Amino acid sequence: MDINDFRGIHTLLVMLAFLGICWWAYSAHRKRPNDEAAHLPFDDDEIDRRTREQDKTENRQ
Repeated sequence: MDINDFRGIHTLLVMLAFLGICWWAYSAHRKRPNDEAAHLPFDDDEIDRRTREQDKTENRQ
């Protein structure tokens, strides 16, 4: 065995790890956490809107 055999084995292991991570990330049991993560930017907008409304009501009093 020479260095090129080890490089080939390393490439194969890295490719399997990549495919495993992709399989895990897109599997059915990850759907709900992925959906929650996808809505995080919009949740920040809602929190910002509520904070502005609170500031407006406090300034009126």
